[in-house]
Amino acid sequence: MTAANPDTAVELYSIDKSVSRFTVRAFASGMLSAMGHSPTIAIRDFSGEARFNRDRPEASSLRLEIHASSLEVTDDIKSSDRREIESTMHQTVLETARYPGIVFETSGVSAELVAPGRYRMALNGALTLHGVTRALRLVAQVILVGDSLRAFGEFAVGQSSFGIAPVSVAGGTLKLKDELKCDFDIVARKQD
Repeated sequence: MTAANPDTAVELYSIDKSVSRFTVRAFASGMLSAMGHSPTIAIRDFSGEARFNRDRPEASSLRLEIHASSLEVTDDIKSSDRREIESTMHQTVLETARYPGIVFETSGVSAELVAPGRYRMALNGALTLHGVTRALRLVAQVILVGDSLRAFGEFAVGQSSFGIAPVSVAGGTLKLKDELKCDFDIVARKQD
């Protein structure tokens, strides 16, 4: 008797960025934080693939790559403020010319079936940001409908863990907190 091929149940999905949303929220702190701006940043250019195993969802995986230069402030602010924040973000904080990519890749997954076609999944993996790789665990709700996979959730990232010094202005009276909140709602399409 031959063993079943474990890859036969694996379905490959590619992220559809045109209908997906991925944002980062930074928070102001310091003496002037009440007057400060806590920017919301959209990640406009990202790609990746998910491998989903319906028979053994814990054998699934994800690889996501973000083009760091695609991050844009989405808040309704003056154009000059937007340009200044984005310039600081790309040149000083992320150093996108030196570190153009941000990558997350799973190393292990746990999954719980919560309803037919719906899972609560914990993805353990490695996040490479600003040239530094650190372990990251994120929890996502995953829904399979037809030829689509939708994953949504949120997680936090500490900038200092990746060698990024939080931005400070006005002599340190206004600065951004170390922790960033990331929110995602990603749709991926099944590949043949």
